[in-house]
Amino acid sequence: MKFKRTERIGAIVKILSDNPNKIFTLSYFTNQFNAAKSTISEDLIVVKNVFEKLQLGKVITISGAAGGVKYIPKTSKAENEEFLMDLCEKIGDKSRILSGGFLYLIDLIYDPTIAAKIGKIFASNIDYIDADYVVTMETKGIPMALMTAKAMNLPLVIIRKDIKVSEGPTLSMTYVNGNNSKVESMSLPRKAIKPNSKVILIDDFMRGGGTIKGMVDLMNEFGAQVIGTGVFISTIEPQEKMVKDYISLIELDVNGESVKVEPNLKTFKDEYQNEEVQGECQIDDIIEDILEEEE
Repeated sequence: MKFKRTERIGAIVKILSDNPNKIFTLSYFTNQFNAAKSTISEDLIVVKNVFEKLQLGKVITISGAAGGVKYIPKTSKAENEEFLMDLCEKIGDKSRILSGGFLYLIDLIYDPTIAAKIGKIFASNIDYIDADYVVTMETKGIPMALMTAKAMNLPLVIIRKDIKVSEGPTLSMTYVNGNNSKVESMSLPRKAIKPNSKVILIDDFMRGGGTIKGMVDLMNEFGAQVIGTGVFISTIEPQEKMVKDYISLIELDVNGESVKVEPNLKTFKDEYQNEEVQGECQIDDIIEDILEEEE
């Protein structure tokens, strides 16, 4: 079956955007659309230009025998600010304040559209090129961590508060919850993470940093290295956290019935189009190399 150019381009956009950071070979597209590689290369150039002009992400090619084309989710600083300002307006509603200075956030955290956007923002501002896993703590951090893992094309590992018999031998440890200085426990199956892995930590909320610190310590027990940490909301107080190297998207200050919430703009990268991607080359170059090999 032959496809028109508009049909091919629409399908390519759909395939790439549904599978971020997954490499598709040119042969995959030629087989899908029954088209020559030169035709597909022209389609990819159009897709690449549209994505970059509208700041929808980057379409790059990877050279080498295992190379191909992949889509990397990217969000601009202006786009992030607009999205988070809207979220801050919703979070700042006084009716969300619960006893103890907590906020009701479940409706926002569990919204698939919001969680997906948060995942893209984390993927745009955390270096995950060498990462093997995205790791989170149950339960409220799971939706945004799952969307982050999808955007990064990495498996998600969930640390549990209780041991699950069905998960086999488990490593457990205690940590001090930064919210109330209470000693709690966290557990992770021994088969969940391979030794010498590199991981990205994602959590929904941080006050003192006790939970994140516990996650870091647990990763150390597994022989894994934490190379990036993302938190959706962090409180302004206490200023000194138990962890240092992290990014937070929103800063929060709750004082009685007063709620101050604003985007943490210093988190976001300023550049959008000029970032270097390991192994990236021009689409025309990789097409030319492949055609020469076929000859």
